[in-house]
Amino acid sequence: MNKYRKVAELIKNSKHTTVFTGAGVSVESGVPPFRGENGLWNDYDPIILDLKNFYKHPEKSWDTIKEIFYDYFGKAEPNEAHKVIARLEKDGYIKAVITQNIDNLHQNAGSKNVFEFHGNSRNLICTECGEKYSVNEKLLSELPPKCKKCGDVLKPDFVFFGEAIPEREEKLSFQEAEKAELFIIIGTTGEIQPASLIPVVANSKGAKIVEINIKKSNFTDDITEIFIKEKASTAMKKIETELNKLK
Repeated sequence: MNKYRKVAELIKNSKHTTVFTGAGVSVESGVPPFRGENGLWNDYDPIILDLKNFYKHPEKSWDTIKEIFYDYFGKAEPNEAHKVIARLEKDGYIKAVITQNIDNLHQNAGSKNVFEFHGNSRNLICTECGEKYSVNEKLLSELPPKCKKCGDVLKPDFVFFGEAIPEREEKLSFQEAEKAELFIIIGTTGEIQPASLIPVVANSKGAKIVEINIKKSNFTDDITEIFIKEKASTAMKKIETELNKLK
């Protein structure tokens, strides 16, 4: 039996399947990872996402943040991996998506139950009063953008270096991992903590671990039961095809 058929059968028979995604799921949408061969940090200094640096140099930080996360990433569209995951959720096979990504592509593809472990780029938050704003062109027309209530600087509502994981998302993500019968890892190396602990928790609670990655990760030889060495979109389309045969 091929791996795609095996995973399809696991999905069909699982009462609670959770998907856990990292940068690799969005690469085919034109969103580069931060690290690695074609990573953003080869072209940009990571200090732009350092919280202390942001507070010291908000204008300079915002120039680069706008260029990367709004002018560039903002044009990205969901790929087939995002779309298949959303369809499987709609059909009741997938209960939730835990993502480390901030690109909103799961939601844009139609996924509803998404836990954004590292926050998102679609909202800005005031560094003083905590007021939130949906991103729009007018808000980003003058940098750094300012809060309409108190006049202080707004920052993207995602986690910077030196900043804590949002408490609600962290709690819900780990709770979700504990519920999973089947836990599907897609496009993540398992290097970033505490996110990398989530699949470990799922495994410790008895979940079967399926991994889809273009190369081995920190999970592969440790907790992964079925490893599919393939691009996310290709693998997910093949799994969906096999799942449709089982209906």
